[in-house]
Amino acid sequence: MTVTSPSSISSALARLGLAEENSGAFAGAWFEPSGKVVHSLNPATGEPIAAVHEVGREDYERVAQATAEAFDAWKRWPAPRRGEVVRQLGEGLRRHKEDLGLLVTLEVGKIRSEGLGEVQEMIDMADFAVGLSRQLYGLSMHSERPLHRMYEQWHPLGPVGVITAFNFPVAVWAWNAMIAAVCGDPTLWKPSEQAPLCAVAVTKIAEQVLRANDAPPIFNLAIGDRHTVGAPLSADRRFPLISATGSTTMGRSIGKVVADRLGRTILELGGNNGILVTEGADLDLALRAVLFAAVGTAGQRCTSTRRLLLHRSIASDMKQRLVKAYSSIRIGDPAEPSTLMGPLIHARAVEDYRKALEVARQQGGRILYGGNVLDRPGFFVEPTLVEAVPHMPITCEETFAPILYVFEYETLDEAIALHNSVPQGLSSAIFTLDMRAAERFLSVDGSDCGIANVNIGTSGAEIGGAFGGEKETGGGREAGSDSWKAYMRRQTCTINYGTDLPLAQGVHFDV
Repeated sequence: MTVTSPSSISSALARLGLAEENSGAFAGAWFEPSGKVVHSLNPATGEPIAAVHEVGREDYERVAQATAEAFDAWKRWPAPRRGEVVRQLGEGLRRHKEDLGLLVTLEVGKIRSEGLGEVQEMIDMADFAVGLSRQLYGLSMHSERPLHRMYEQWHPLGPVGVITAFNFPVAVWAWNAMIAAVCGDPTLWKPSEQAPLCAVAVTKIAEQVLRANDAPPIFNLAIGDRHTVGAPLSADRRFPLISATGSTTMGRSIGKVVADRLGRTILELGGNNGILVTEGADLDLALRAVLFAAVGTAGQRCTSTRRLLLHRSIASDMKQRLVKAYSSIRIGDPAEPSTLMGPLIHARAVEDYRKALEVARQQGGRILYGGNVLDRPGFFVEPTLVEAVPHMPITCEETFAPILYVFEYETLDEAIALHNSVPQGLSSAIFTLDMRAAERFLSVDGSDCGIANVNIGTSGAEIGGAFGGEKETGGGREAGSDSWKAYMRRQTCTINYGTDLPLAQGVHFDV
């Protein structure tokens, strides 16, 4: 029996509390929404897994109001007590890790280890947030005025709207919701319509934790399209912060709406990530990194490697290694342990893959390996290597598919200029054993991305560091480091404990 047998799937869904038809609306309690019923499809087969009843416009208002009201209570809970709720949520995710990981695999096509890894990322975020709940620190500054004390503190910001994409159907929610929760902010989650079951399952686990702690409804859910949920959430003044993950086109739209009402955004948008391989680099190490970064999740990560820049002296050798390695990639049922690449998310993604390769050929690209749509159920394609020529316009675009454009270069300056010539700026990497080349890549004149790695691929960031990019990637930061500050409001405080009233900058105003 395979892990994807009907009985194993139905058992996993039942343990997660999922039925044949599920409500997509949670506002402290599940309710029957008024929108359409949609079926979540398994991209490996094209067959439905289960159905979700989406929200209508009035349903959105109910969820939004519940989230806004929850803030008034939740912001008064001490931060360590908020952290305890998140700790229990992490424990709930641990108990359901296997089933949730399988659900991620079923719904979005990630191979089994990646599905489990995404759930582990939620668990890690819970652990991180618990520690953070006792470290929401401010600074103390010296006042220029005698007998004065000056410091800053951080208060909860307000309800947060979280819009997530299909490729990380649960982890990106955790990046936001768990940090927001310990900061005192409830969240309203609008997940991708391609991954609604993952959102329902996670919200059901969160619901149990909230009820056990008699906590206000801080983890709410509204599944619907951009018209019924996305647009009203972006324009809703009750939500001072909108965190959105998706395409650059989507980010521009959301960013304008939120900026018009002077709200805040965390935008994690397109990536067009490059890896440089220098002469004398460890080619075995580089090969393994390129394979995972370019082929993992079928090229559907925002951090997927889409451009490979090879020094001319090692280019021929590296291309031969890549072709051999690509030919060994096992494509198939993502729930089978031996599979290394699963399907694209839907038929439109397959068509985008076709069109991108057609354009690449027209612009002078030459396919070294792959380029075919597989004739089988589901949405499977071959991982593809394209030998690129300089200034191919298609290489400046992000195609969410396993297409890797391979360039050659002569000098490091040339490679860095080519690397930085695209409008996106998320993740980047260099493989080199030359300390000077590594430091140059990390310098102010090197990579212009939010993430820059040495002898590590572009994909698979750890939660401890702030995640996000520059340029058309959006500029926001999520997860680790001091990303928590985006979910709070800073307040500078000055206390006069003397009897005089000196003014700053030596100003005198005596009556």
